[in-house]
Amino acid sequence: MNARNVTRPVFVIGAPHSGAESVGRALKISPGFHVTIGHHVVLQAVYGFARRPSLYSGRGDAAAAVIRDAFAQGWQIGPTSCLDCTPQCRSAAGLRDGEVGPCAELRGLNRFGDASPDLAYCAEALVAAFPDALIVQVVRDGRDTVAAMLADPMAMSWFRPSVVNIETEFPNPFYGVEDESDRLTWPSLSDVGKCALRWRGAIRLAARLRRALAPDQLKTLRYEDMARDPGAAAATLTSFTGSKIAAPVTPSTKRAKLEQNQWRRTLSFSQLSDIEKVAGEELRRLGYK
Repeated sequence: MNARNVTRPVFVIGAPHSGAESVGRALKISPGFHVTIGHHVVLQAVYGFARRPSLYSGRGDAAAAVIRDAFAQGWQIGPTSCLDCTPQCRSAAGLRDGEVGPCAELRGLNRFGDASPDLAYCAEALVAAFPDALIVQVVRDGRDTVAAMLADPMAMSWFRPSVVNIETEFPNPFYGVEDESDRLTWPSLSDVGKCALRWRGAIRLAARLRRALAPDQLKTLRYEDMARDPGAAAATLTSFTGSKIAAPVTPSTKRAKLEQNQWRRTLSFSQLSDIEKVAGEELRRLGYK
């Protein structure tokens, strides 16, 4: 990649609106790192495997090659390479509107990473493609993630009937549909319930990934802890990656207190009841009360 060998790339994963992008931004501005957030070529591969895991099943080597090729394109650095990047990635690099780039310096570059949305749903394919990859998974209170998803048109667009593919792709980790009971329940779920099911599915995927990987290959951060003490989160990331990592971009302490438990101000009693029915067990298991 850019005439460099890619070793120990860092991938940041989590449920939608879990705070993974904040960690990705911190990695992106850290010395020696080139981190992408939502490059279109990477997203094509991510959503291909995330929404159709059958594409990966039984095709380990071929699927791994597709993933590696996608990142080989996404991680290229050139005079115009940032033109294909998302606004989130460009702003994380500090590029102004209309600025061409590049967003990283080739001199001193020795680490690569990615924090694209929904990367969690193809984590198995990532590890197969990059066996020495380091995974940072971010966990956030499911009620806050649901509240954020409800306010995000892009997140909600996945629930359009023309997009949902739980009948043709089953089980379907992307939608959190694991068994026949989930599939039968899906049509009757509210938007809140469907968001909660996606959060629950991501949490269960994270638990399985933790059991499969060694502690020195996977690190879990809580969004709430990261917002409360960005310096401690930076120290944890520095120790885990072996490189000096900047503090995650988080709200001020005062605003962090307001943003945590935001669900208390935005979700109704009936919405909280829908979340409890779908994901109450996972919330309690993670210590969210």
